[in-house]
Amino acid sequence: MGSVNEYLSGVPVPAMARVRQRFPDQRLADPAAALRRELARPEVRGTIRPGMTVAVTAGSRGIDCYVPLLRELIAGLRDMGAQPFVIPAMGSHGGAIAQGQQALLAGYGVTEESVGAPIRAAMEVVQAGTTPGGEPVWVDALAAQADGVVLFNRVKPHTGFRGDYESGLVKMAAIGLGKQRGAEIVHSGGPSAMARRVREFGCAAIRQGKVLFGVATVENAYDKVAQVRALTAQEIFDQEPVLLNQAKELMPRLLAEGLDVLVVDRIGKNISGPGMDPNITHTYLPGAPIPEELRAKRAQRVAVLDLTAETHGAAMGIGMADVTTRRVMDKMDFDATYPNCLTSGTTVSAKLPMVFDSDRLAIQAAIRTLNGADWSALRMIRIRDTLHLGEIWASEALLPELEAHPAAEVLSGPEALPFDEMGNLL
Repeated sequence: MGSVNEYLSGVPVPAMARVRQRFPDQRLADPAAALRRELARPEVRGTIRPGMTVAVTAGSRGIDCYVPLLRELIAGLRDMGAQPFVIPAMGSHGGAIAQGQQALLAGYGVTEESVGAPIRAAMEVVQAGTTPGGEPVWVDALAAQADGVVLFNRVKPHTGFRGDYESGLVKMAAIGLGKQRGAEIVHSGGPSAMARRVREFGCAAIRQGKVLFGVATVENAYDKVAQVRALTAQEIFDQEPVLLNQAKELMPRLLAEGLDVLVVDRIGKNISGPGMDPNITHTYLPGAPIPEELRAKRAQRVAVLDLTAETHGAAMGIGMADVTTRRVMDKMDFDATYPNCLTSGTTVSAKLPMVFDSDRLAIQAAIRTLNGADWSALRMIRIRDTLHLGEIWASEALLPELEAHPAAEVLSGPEALPFDEMGNLL
């Protein structure tokens, strides 16, 4: 790409300053102890009979205190007389194969040794019932063979739709517990129907699929557990929307908007389902039922520089970037990426943006393609990823408004971004 690199060599990259963003930081001092108290509720304990086999779902990425909370849940079930085991509940993730899903759990630290229970992975499903419209509701065959199921998940805003139930226990029942076949049928209605179909299939699975209770966490803007609840199957229907509203209030965001360029150091499935959380980057999929005022907040150009190691080559969301690096392409695993697209019926999230040899060149390309932009007053932000927004880098043009923002603190004067001799950020 010698001629391309030469073409971009004169594009100036703005000096950047470190900026601290402050958000409400309520968090539990001991999430495991809080869960222990929740499990002691008579309504929860009353769902367990001694000797029951109980399947516990696991599968969402990036949950704070994931292993300690799962371990506490397993211990609590044993204390009630149950015989718990863990099942991957993640739809088509992990290449839509049992070994891949178990490997993903291990990547999250969830192993038989760490949580104190067997992990049983399979992709076979059985029909648990039907939706009100008569469509089949599929659930993991191992879960169906157990005497009961306990759902475990974080409740948070979904990345592609709005509804009473977004990411949480109901979605875990609809898509996670349904494995690839269940995920595919829920997605078959297209993006505009996702909120309704998650509600219909998830609620039906909870009512008909042996769900005893669910454990839900809510995290603050720093991805720390702010609340943990154990909810009976019936309580899930009323209480999950309440937890969702709390999660929305606690979400972080970029305090400056109207960006020319957003640089995202890394994306991955452990960061967000679509690699980077569109609730922060506003890189929503086309056709997703998202208000236009939110779509309008997307930066004119988004540069993605790397994949996380924990994503194991799954590059979902790369198609929502405008430019990326050869490093991302070298790490991308099609077997880990494409099953998600084939299941959801979405091709855009895995399409390839323009590819450049280094971080510097990718950023320069993002700037160069801004027709009519004033390069001397470029509005640019760089973030590590969408899970870490406590500290960001902002271009000089953004500093006056950030200095005036009560939740922002400029930590350093603007300086040139540190690139190594290959043009990659240090």
